[in-house]
Formats: sequence, structure tokens, C-alpha cells
Amino acid sequence: MVKLRFNRCARKQRAIYRIIAIDVRSQRGGRDLQKGGFYDLLKNRTYSNVFNIFNFLKKGAQPMGTIHYILKKAEIFN
Repeated sequence: MVKLRFNRCARKQRAIYRIIAIDVRSQRGGRDLQKGGFYDLLKNRTYSNVFNIFNFLKKGAQPMGTIHYILKKAEIFN
């Protein structure tokens, strides 16, 4: 099963999270299938590649709770 989840990337005290599609059996920092965008926590901005996210959702990928909330807030979900 594939899930959309966060992968932390940045330096200390400057967290930026990458939205990735990853297999459930992979480790937390494991190899991702494809990148879907970024979430900047400090500026509270989301940069998303909507085309990639829709493709994975069509194929049955499940977004984790926080990503579902962010995509809903960005009006990707109804």
C-alpha cells in the first residue's frame, strides 16, 4: 500500500517537510516513490504538485492525517 506522508528535510530549527509517496513497509527516512511538494512550517505555505498527488490518489494512495488536512485546506479535496 502506498501512503502520502511527510519527510523532514532542512536544518535544525528550520523545519521544511517534503510531501512524498512512499510504500508503507519502508522506513521513515526510506526511499520515496515520488515527491509531491513541500510544506513550510514557519511560513505556513504549501507548495504542491497537484498532478502528481492526483495520480497517486487515483491509484489508491492514502494520505496521512496531516496531509489530508493540508490538502483539504488547499481545496484539493472537497
